[in-house]
Amino acid sequence: MFGIHDLGLFVVSGILFNLAPGPDVLYVMRRSASHGARGGMVAALGIGTGCFVHILAAAVGLSAVLAASATAFTVVKFAGAAYLVYSGLAMIAPRGRKSGDAPAAAPAPASARGIYVQGFFTNALNPKVALFFLAFLPQFVDPAALDKPWAFLCLGLLLNGTGTACNLLLAWSTARVAAGFVRTGKWRTLCARGVGGLFILLGIRLALADNS
Repeated sequence: MFGIHDLGLFVVSGILFNLAPGPDVLYVMRRSASHGARGGMVAALGIGTGCFVHILAAAVGLSAVLAASATAFTVVKFAGAAYLVYSGLAMIAPRGRKSGDAPAAAPAPASARGIYVQGFFTNALNPKVALFFLAFLPQFVDPAALDKPWAFLCLGLLLNGTGTACNLLLAWSTARVAAGFVRTGKWRTLCARGVGGLFILLGIRLALADNS
């Protein structure tokens, strides 16, 4: 539909991306630990709302680029694959703690509205999410497909839907275990390295795939 291909691979890869330790995941975990499952779920919904900013930007921006020429599509495709490989390498061998590893927010209000708004900006203002959308979505759209904006929109909504579901489940589970495991650095390292390796393989596969 709309020229989308390898949908199963897209869903699995998107879930892995959403589970990788990052500002969104850590924010949901922290809110769940301090405000219970309800606070974590409100945070997850705020993050999901913020993701719509990236969905619309990708649908409009990528469609404009791809409408320009087939060469532009090829450039975006290989640049995106390279970014996925780079992201995977960065997860496997991080060079010290990065500012993006934790939500860059001051002490947040405990109200549901405050948690929701902070979750929105945690995602909407995260440049890594924007780059991931721009790198990831074109890999699953046929360059000859009609209605490319709808293809990007559908993929973005699907990615956001699975991500929100993962965050809601994460909020519930974190609250249940009192967030003990989320403070474990070893768990975060192993998870990041595992997802990083899969991103490298995914980037190589997508770069070598013939989608014509």
